[in-house]
Amino acid sequence: MSGHGTPIPMTSRRANALTGVAEVPGDKSISHRSLILGAMAIGETKISGLLEGEDVLDTAKAMQAFGAEVINHGGGEWSVFGVGVGGFAEPENVIDCGNSGTGVRLIMGAMATSPITATFTGDASLNKRPMARVTDPLALFGTQSVGRSGGRLPMTIIGAADPVPVRYTVPVPSAQVKSAVLLAGLNAPGKTVVIEKEATRDHSERMLAGFGAEITTEDTEEGRVITLTGRPELKPQVIAVPRDPSSAAFPVCAALITPGSDVLVPGIGLNPTRAGLFYTLQDMGADLTFENERLEGGEPVADLRAKFSPNMKGIEVPPERAASMIDEYPVLSVVASFATGTTMMAGVKELRVKESDRIDAMAKGLRANGITVEEGEDWWSVEGCGPEGVKGGGTAQSFLDHRIAMSFMVMGMGAQNPVSVDDGSPIATSFPIFEPLMAKLGAHISRDNH
Repeated sequence: MSGHGTPIPMTSRRANALTGVAEVPGDKSISHRSLILGAMAIGETKISGLLEGEDVLDTAKAMQAFGAEVINHGGGEWSVFGVGVGGFAEPENVIDCGNSGTGVRLIMGAMATSPITATFTGDASLNKRPMARVTDPLALFGTQSVGRSGGRLPMTIIGAADPVPVRYTVPVPSAQVKSAVLLAGLNAPGKTVVIEKEATRDHSERMLAGFGAEITTEDTEEGRVITLTGRPELKPQVIAVPRDPSSAAFPVCAALITPGSDVLVPGIGLNPTRAGLFYTLQDMGADLTFENERLEGGEPVADLRAKFSPNMKGIEVPPERAASMIDEYPVLSVVASFATGTTMMAGVKELRVKESDRIDAMAKGLRANGITVEEGEDWWSVEGCGPEGVKGGGTAQSFLDHRIAMSFMVMGMGAQNPVSVDDGSPIATSFPIFEPLMAKLGAHISRDNH
């Protein structure tokens, strides 16, 4: 069962060719942060291009529960009237973050240094995910948390009445953990320092600086050292959300494996901490080009053009690239199935604690469709069958994970036989227009119980 209702089995059939323009939604990471930082500024933050998936809408509701005024003007245009750093009110009800690990972890950080108490829950998938990775560093500020065994939701966070600044080294590469600590540091006196041994997506740092926080980043021998000065007055912003590279991955990868395809995906954020998939695809020999490269709102952006690529080769993906493409490994493994040779993906332990255990979920689904997969605790490899060699014909379990469901829908577009998933309903959390967008390009995706 999906936490959002009845399961929706879906099947994807081979497409003739995918052509046209794919207008993917706004970036999920930036959408969450726009709402949260807007709520912590004083005055009106105007947001255009907000991703209106369930995850982000749950964050918008949460910001209202903490006292900010959030207005949806329609067409992706939103206003947030913030209450200032430390200005959050205590919510009257439980905060339901749905499927969103990013939402719940960032919101916990944002409220952790205010003298208020809030209880968080989510859907069946989110309530299995580890929260101690966030609550442990938040405890250093003086925050208390009470949850289920294993540090899982539902969980009550008691904000620190007299927070102290923190110096924290992030034990695993996680932008969510880093961001939670930085957001908590906003209402702590003095300087909060976060040290990353491995750089992760830096949207929080860029956006905090944009909102007027005093924040510095320095690369040192111990890693990337981020220093935030607490208690700033954040200034409201006008934010145009770039389109999401993680969503762009699906039409791009579908075009590469479907004969005759030529797809343009405009306005994609190419922040270097997020664009690893596209460089990896080029390394494999994909016909993927960046057009009209530019800067928008401090973020690098380009139009991506992807064409059918029958000559892709399996490669060893550099492990140091993992953090910049962690959400894209599922769909990369689908592309690897259509390449020649073996693709090795190492240093990806983080995939085991996403919306699902993504290594396990993809390995099972790929095998069900005739692909040879080997896996270890922090690595997996996919043996390619060549551009015409993927049999398909199997049903994959999505494990309540939107990226698993979409990856297998992409696979069906180039496979010899249709590919199904047991439940496509989680797709709405991040990419609510996935089905009509792909259909417009020429894909054949059907809902099997409708």
